[in-house]
Amino acid sequence: MFEQPPGGKVRRLKLLRKDQYPRPAKDDPLPFYFWPVLGKLYRERVELCLNALPVGGRALEVGFGSGLLFPNLHEMFDEINGIDLNADVVKTQEIFNRLGIKTTIRRGNILNLPYEEHFFDAVLCISILEHLQPGSLPQALSEITRVLKPTGVFVYGVPVDRPLMSLMFRFLGYDIRRHHFSTEKDVAQTAGAFLKKVSTQTLAPFGGCLGVFYEVGVYAKNSFPEQEMDSPFRPKEEGENQ
Repeated sequence: MFEQPPGGKVRRLKLLRKDQYPRPAKDDPLPFYFWPVLGKLYRERVELCLNALPVGGRALEVGFGSGLLFPNLHEMFDEINGIDLNADVVKTQEIFNRLGIKTTIRRGNILNLPYEEHFFDAVLCISILEHLQPGSLPQALSEITRVLKPTGVFVYGVPVDRPLMSLMFRFLGYDIRRHHFSTEKDVAQTAGAFLKKVSTQTLAPFGGCLGVFYEVGVYAKNSFPEQEMDSPFRPKEEGENQ
């Protein structure tokens, strides 16, 4: 049975020391989480996803990378599963086993998930789907839908396609146009073709003066009242400006 955090409690990312994580792959954003200013933005986008997740049962994180979310997921779920194209599975599992965090992780592809039907209570994808070509999104969502239980929930996070976002990453020496192929609109449209929308949440850092940088979608197999959200951790109040 799923539960939400008691009393509206906000979940914060539980970071280990940087040297406790496995050596990150070339494109792993792990170092950014420890930077000043930018690190806060990276942590907040993850927290936005964590706070959108229900609690309990069996979870799958697609693209677990260095295992950044495992300490949080360990507190939230009875069983943690993960799949990643490039992660060092053995090293990552060893590190978290020593911390008392049991995981079942493997290498694999979101387009062909190696799990049986109706296996997971929750599936989480943080900054994964934008790396797919739009034509591949239906296959990815079909696989996610297949492995979700009838009462399962799918939570994803994707960057919002904005010129300012591209400019910021160019300043960091990273051309996102060479890595990001699907927009937040592509992802939302495809997710809605397979699952029922529960909510959309957005992250607008620095007081919102630079606009929305990140979007989190929550989708389910069963029908829930749709709820649009425009702040990281609270729903709009009735009558509030859209």
